[in-house]
Amino acid sequence: MSGHSHRPTLKQSNKPFKSKHASKSSLKEAAKGKVQRQTPVQSTSNKDAATTRLNRRNKAKQNQSKKRESLISATRIFSGVDGAPRIVAVVPLCDDGTDTLDAVKTLASALDEEEGSYSNGLFKIKASRFKTSLQFIPLAYDTLFQTLDACKVADYVVFLLSPTMEVSETGDTLLRILQTQGTPNAVSVMLPTLDASRKSEKTGIQKSLLSFMQYFIPSQSRIYDLESSSERLQAIRALAEGRPTDVRSREGRSYLLGEESRWEEEGSILEVTGVIRGPGFSADRLVHVPNFGDFQIQKIMSAPLPRSSRSAAMQVEPVLLSEPDPETADSLVSTNAPDDMANEQTWPTEEEMHGASGRMDDDDNAIPDAKEGTTPVRIKKIPKGTSEYQAAWIVETSDEEEDEGVDVEADKEEDVMGMGLRIGQDEEMEDMEVEEDDDEADGRTNKSVHFQDLDDEEDARQLDSWRNRDRNNEDEEDLQFPDEIDTPKDIPARERFARYRGMKSLRTSPWDPYENLPRDYARIFQFEDYKRTERGVRRRAEADGVEPGTRVTVYIKNVPREAATERITLFGLLEHEHKKTVLHFTVQRNTEYNESVKSKDPLVLLSGPRRLMVNPVYSQHTRGGGTGVNNVHKFERFLRGGQTSVASVYAPVCFGKQSCALVRLGQDGQDLKLVGMGTFMSPDTTRIVAKRILLTGHPFKVHKKTATMRYMFFNADDIAYFKPIALTTKHGRTGHIKESLGTHGYFKAHFDGPINQMDTVCMSLYKRMFPRWSTLFQDPKMVGPSSSNGVGEDKMEE
Repeated sequence: MSGHSHRPTLKQSNKPFKSKHASKSSLKEAAKGKVQRQTPVQSTSNKDAATTRLNRRNKAKQNQSKKRESLISATRIFSGVDGAPRIVAVVPLCDDGTDTLDAVKTLASALDEEEGSYSNGLFKIKASRFKTSLQFIPLAYDTLFQTLDACKVADYVVFLLSPTMEVSETGDTLLRILQTQGTPNAVSVMLPTLDASRKSEKTGIQKSLLSFMQYFIPSQSRIYDLESSSERLQAIRALAEGRPTDVRSREGRSYLLGEESRWEEEGSILEVTGVIRGPGFSADRLVHVPNFGDFQIQKIMSAPLPRSSRSAAMQVEPVLLSEPDPETADSLVSTNAPDDMANEQTWPTEEEMHGASGRMDDDDNAIPDAKEGTTPVRIKKIPKGTSEYQAAWIVETSDEEEDEGVDVEADKEEDVMGMGLRIGQDEEMEDMEVEEDDDEADGRTNKSVHFQDLDDEEDARQLDSWRNRDRNNEDEEDLQFPDEIDTPKDIPARERFARYRGMKSLRTSPWDPYENLPRDYARIFQFEDYKRTERGVRRRAEADGVEPGTRVTVYIKNVPREAATERITLFGLLEHEHKKTVLHFTVQRNTEYNESVKSKDPLVLLSGPRRLMVNPVYSQHTRGGGTGVNNVHKFERFLRGGQTSVASVYAPVCFGKQSCALVRLGQDGQDLKLVGMGTFMSPDTTRIVAKRILLTGHPFKVHKKTATMRYMFFNADDIAYFKPIALTTKHGRTGHIKESLGTHGYFKAHFDGPINQMDTVCMSLYKRMFPRWSTLFQDPKMVGPSSSNGVGEDKMEE
């Protein structure tokens, strides 16, 4: 019988398992990184689709009209017959002997207009084909501060480059500072000084110059050749058309370029004529004149341009546009007048003294003795001039030490801690005092170890050998041994470091920002709410003042005669910007500057319209710009590269994100070098800059957790003075001083773990640092040596 089989038509297939609730990991694995696009729900109706398409067209049309309106509003002051001229600063970047005025005339020759007029350091020419006028400011080489002032009010900057000479170090410094303060629209031109034999190299030279300029100004697209008439015309077109760039340094600030200036001896009135730029120019606000300071405005008069075509009857006479209101006008008071008698103790009157002596003589009225048990066991001694807050930082010795038979008089002397020494590890120290060494557990005590003092000569020799191990100059030494200083032998440490204090933690320990302030802090102003004040100041500035584009004559009071130069610039100040306070700037060091920059070194601060001679104090910049728990920031002895630091100075108030630059003068006062650049951060008067010093010691003998230390102090009194301060080691151990040994400053210290013989023991002390008072910087090239610094600054009410 043959075998028979059926086809497997009834093959069983089970359904795959599917979880009802998939996990997040399984969903991510299934998605394979794909993200579903969020698309709006499309309507199937043709009517709805047409409506959506119409809405998109209307929105695009509205955006286009807004851009047109913004462009027209930005260029409105330049249009019309009486429109303001476009200010063009012409800056040479190398000293090749070319006259800047001749280069300007060569550039203007492309307009085929009548020859322009040159007066008061300005070259003005009409550009009829572009329906505007250009006002050039020819600047001489190596006039850094005059160039910066011109660029602050210019709409465009023309850089003159030489095909035969490289950009000098002065030109490089100028470009870096302009990059910091903000550069207007820039146009670069190449001077026609190339020999006929090198004409074939012109294209390569232009490419090289373009590469150099794009490093500082990336928006540069080409270098124009003044030798070519077509390229001259294209350069003029770039200056006469378009919208000038908004520069951050003059945002929300009115300014004026003086076309004419005249000084009246009677009343020392300076009359400056020009066109107002920026927001409205208010007579209630002060005006800043570079190199001379801040001054009050007497009045603002209109100054229409004279027209020969009009008849005498049609000539417009000057009218009064604005006068200061005595109730709302800003005063020249920049600092507070400290009241030295506010905190003085008043002497008792004769009647009070007589009454006191009568009560003392009368037995019935005599002051009774204190009740038994209410007199304190120990009287806490507070150093002279110490506040109650500081007295709370002074730590008394524990009662356990009194029970050990220590002399009470000697104990009192140890309690006199200097200028707020603070210890935050009282409980930890007490716990460590109770611990016993391993030797004590075995029945042997440390008292059985005999300590032998070295003679003076041997001790001095070993000290010199230890201190002179690896020490170079100050900058390298601070980088290798940060904050470490040597304790002097000829001065007691308790006197040398009397202003320092100990702290448990620099970031979390409380520190009263109003204690032991210097006299300069009584002269400054502080804001209750800086942000709210700034909003109100800007709102009032936008609603007040003479409209921009108006040609006016500003009358300024009490200005020295030297300010009446051929070309002068005025900057309107906002409300409160004359008052002095503490300003903080985030600063980054210039990578091209190689010399060391130490805290409190004299530098020139360029911020907004001001130039100040400052001695900044540098501190660490907290990550994110916050203040931390206690607003205490570590002082930095040097401004180092590769990191952001905070520079603190006494300076007039400023609003907005003003950029700043720090410049160092040479020994002759002429050589200028850019040290660093940054941005204004805040006017926080409660920011504490704490300088840390480390007193270091060497473990002379070590036995597990206990060690004999030397070279930190040199007498027993200093050891008793600094005994409450905690000790740390570079390998992470913490400890405290137990007792003094010998007469050369040796002491026994106990730590929380075994220490190494090669370890270094440190004691951290802190002191608050303050900057020095700033003064107005005057450029010696613009102001004679007879002029005094600070004209118009720091005026006090009589």
